[in-house]
Amino acid sequence: MKTILVPIDFSKNSQKVLKAAKVISDKTGAELAIMHTSQSADKGIAIPITEGTRVIFNELENSYKQQLDEYVAGVQSEGYQVHGIWESDAVQTAILRQADEINADLIVIGRTGQGTFMDKLIGSLSARVALDALCPVLVIPPQATVKEFKNIVYATRFDPRETEILHQIKALAKQLGAKLILVHINPFHQLGSHTNEEHMLRNIQELDIADMDVVIAQDINFIEGIRRYCYQEGADLLVVSTRERGFLEQYITNPSMTKRLVVETRLPLLVYHIR
Repeated sequence: MKTILVPIDFSKNSQKVLKAAKVISDKTGAELAIMHTSQSADKGIAIPITEGTRVIFNELENSYKQQLDEYVAGVQSEGYQVHGIWESDAVQTAILRQADEINADLIVIGRTGQGTFMDKLIGSLSARVALDALCPVLVIPPQATVKEFKNIVYATRFDPRETEILHQIKALAKQLGAKLILVHINPFHQLGSHTNEEHMLRNIQELDIADMDVVIAQDINFIEGIRRYCYQEGADLLVVSTRERGFLEQYITNPSMTKRLVVETRLPLLVYHIR
């Protein structure tokens, strides 16, 4: 891992986001790119722009730029390789573009929403970034306690396409010095796929993951089962993988479990993508 993109909005949760990024940088040596985006008075403002409002916007922009410089200087004084990025575009657009331009290996982003009905219906900003980014995305909810990641739970679906992701997660767990547990939840009302299960268990054996670190459990549904297991085992990082979905599948027939986890979880959530 070489570069971590860290979008911040100067909220209270930004400190947790930075802390999580630094925890990973400590173990991987990755450079931190701290980014803030603020739409200028000429973009996306649905009010008449007068000279007075333009002056106010310019003052706010200068204030945000100064805060960004202070964040970067503070992190640099702690011995990290870091640089700042200023953007003036829509937040999601800017984050995804910058992640591509700097070839980010990871995005660490805060979730400011409280898991409200509207968050669950249309998805929070962090959920949209987590689903659309080309690299893994670590989402830090405001309720999370950020510390070293020592107990990692990967919620596996026993999808054969997860094999490459499993390699990446195992490598990251090793870098972090963390214990990795693979958990598969079989909902009570749904029969598991024995073919997929057998295939994945063979892959897991090849990855030299001990049998005791693979847990198959039943629960009401996938999300409740993962939540319950993470709580019982004191997990400090939950990892999931998500796949691309068509419009009808994503919004009507089969809403993304990953999106629900992003907007509802109180645990740091790392999202990988099955391409």
